[in-house]
Amino acid sequence: MTPDLTIDALGKRCPVPVIELAKHIGDVAVGGVVAVLSDDPASRVDIPVWCRMKGQEYAGSDARAQGVAYYIRRTS
Repeated sequence: MTPDLTIDALGKRCPVPVIELAKHIGDVAVGGVVAVLSDDPASRVDIPVWCRMKGQEYAGSDARAQGVAYYIRRTS
């Protein structure tokens, strides 16, 4: 998946990856995709939960050489 915006939260711990996502989701158009790069194990749970709470689409993840890329599609 090719994101419209990538947020580098590597080395940051909970709740920073989700705070950065919340701060920047509005920087992409509706239908756009944000990738959050994180090596915090809590992001595996936190990001999908944030998406459900905020009505955004969690579009999956993939492992990287460093951390994981979490993909969020802006729905509103």
